[in-house]
Amino acid sequence: MFVLELTYTAPVEHVDALLQDHVAWLDTQYAAGVFIASGRKNPRDGGVILAVGDDRERIKKIVAQDPFTAQGVCAYRITEFLATKTADELAPYRQQLPSQ
Repeated sequence: MFVLELTYTAPVEHVDALLQDHVAWLDTQYAAGVFIASGRKNPRDGGVILAVGDDRERIKKIVAQDPFTAQGVCAYRITEFLATKTADELAPYRQQLPSQ
């Protein structure tokens, strides 16, 4: 699983001008089963997305397609983690630790 942290690198007015396209991109990733949660940070200097998967390169390619990335209004920090414990509703996304 991945935590995608967006940090705005442009004034929020530039971000807002691309928001509709960004939301359409989010919707595509939700429909594909890649994203399971997202939202703005508070204070509003970026956002956070939870993405499922175990292929960092695939996640990087998806992030590169975000209109925010393409138009240079945000930077992404991609953090991978193993979701070994979840709420019951997220049980399908639980992961196992690698065998040693």
